[in-house]
Amino acid sequence: MGQSPSFPLSKSSPPPLCRRSLSSSMAPPMPALPVPAGSGSIAPFVAPPPARDHTQDLPDEILTLVFASLTPAERNACSLACARWKEVDAATRHRLSLEARALLGDAAPHLFARFTAVTKLALRCARGSGADSLSDEGATLVAAALPSDRLARLKLRGLRQLSDAGLASLVAAAPVLRKLSVASCTFGPKAFVAVLRSCPLLEDLSVKRLRGLTDTSGAVTAITEDILFPPASSLRSVCLKDLYSALCFVPLIASSPNLRSLKILRCSGAWDQPLEVIAARAPGLVEIHLERLQVGDRGLMAVSACTNLEVLFLVKTPECTDAGIISVAQNCHKLRKLHIDGWRTNRIGDHGLMAVARGCPDLQELVLIGVNPTVQSLRMLGEHCRMLERLALCGCDTVGDTEIICLAERCAALKKLCIKGCPVSDRGMGALNGGCPSLVKVKLKRCRGVSYACVEHLKVARGDSFSISLDIVLEHDAGGASENAVQETGQVQITELTGQMAAMDLPTNAAGAQSFAQANSRMRSVMSALRRRFGNPPPM
Repeated sequence: MGQSPSFPLSKSSPPPLCRRSLSSSMAPPMPALPVPAGSGSIAPFVAPPPARDHTQDLPDEILTLVFASLTPAERNACSLACARWKEVDAATRHRLSLEARALLGDAAPHLFARFTAVTKLALRCARGSGADSLSDEGATLVAAALPSDRLARLKLRGLRQLSDAGLASLVAAAPVLRKLSVASCTFGPKAFVAVLRSCPLLEDLSVKRLRGLTDTSGAVTAITEDILFPPASSLRSVCLKDLYSALCFVPLIASSPNLRSLKILRCSGAWDQPLEVIAARAPGLVEIHLERLQVGDRGLMAVSACTNLEVLFLVKTPECTDAGIISVAQNCHKLRKLHIDGWRTNRIGDHGLMAVARGCPDLQELVLIGVNPTVQSLRMLGEHCRMLERLALCGCDTVGDTEIICLAERCAALKKLCIKGCPVSDRGMGALNGGCPSLVKVKLKRCRGVSYACVEHLKVARGDSFSISLDIVLEHDAGGASENAVQETGQVQITELTGQMAAMDLPTNAAGAQSFAQANSRMRSVMSALRRRFGNPPPM
């Protein structure tokens, strides 16, 4: 009945159409055949030649500049584009960050054979890695492959399997190291003896959250601990942060006579006596940061022996009073930046700030948080500190309109002003319209007495070069029209919460009674906050 196909078909053979489509898609394109004139047929499409890759004309120096402006992820992607880009990237990459797993030691020779220009190396390990992080044996293999003549910066993060010996092997392979940063590692202070011996050019040392520190009870025990640190004449900056017992590093700091910057942040122990030792051994300190430390006026008096001090941060040190600030102001006449977070203890006030005004005429930046200055001290600051350019007043209950008017009249060099949580209003801010001729930026936050109309007026009056921002938190509303709507919304929320409390099931046992009491207490706290925010609800 029907004609059979011209070639046999098997069950496993695809249809002829599939074969033709597969062969046509995989075969190279056929050259176009000449078409006779007048035949009426359409000439076949001929693909244009590939566009010229002009990036091949760029010299390696230009590619290096382009790669230097990219992020690490973008640079990694570009290195996969072609063989030339891969070679240029490898030969010019100075910063390298590696996941410090246990197998890194085996891959290190191939990695550093490719990246020969690395000067900044970061070895990181995630928190959940556990025993899979780099060990001492792996650190030895990495150290053998490091570019020892180039590596200037080393950062270690989360290497919990690395001991004192592992750190010693790494730093021994980096004799020109200038900056070392370690965090969340398990080695102790003795490991840094090898660091100072192997890296005579070390300038910057940062130690955070070490887990291998032993407990020290009292400053005397820590200072006389049997750890002999070699002299670190090149060390310029030391940062200790979140250390359970940072007092064991006092001998290291004391062995750095040329130290310029010292930051001790959130470290346990009594620091008055250690600061006396440090100031006696490193009198050239220029910058000191003390945050959440057990330090008082005795420690500040020791700091005042550093007559070249230019930057002082006192953050949440409740034992410091006006007496310590007065001692610093009387001896540190080069002070340029002063940050004080009084933590609302009211132990630092007008007396200390007036001493700063008299003794620190070069002051350029002053930040007061939880400190309550008045017109008396602010007037002296404006009169004596003629170079004061940046001022921040945060949570100062005594700073109102009178104080802002005083600043507007006295601070001619002021450029940036920040006011947060202070009882100022439009009257005080209006004084900035004609005062502080150098003022270019004002930031207001949680100042409910200042209206947006006042802000807009200042913008128009001072011109385009002036910037001002207002962020009102927990305000009733900026305009009177929407205030009633907000009030009604708050009353509805309170009414709904009251209904929910009424619909609660009473407990049937003691455990339920305790849980219900806790929930009831939390609910009352929420309702009290809503009442303070929106007012009392209407009677039901």
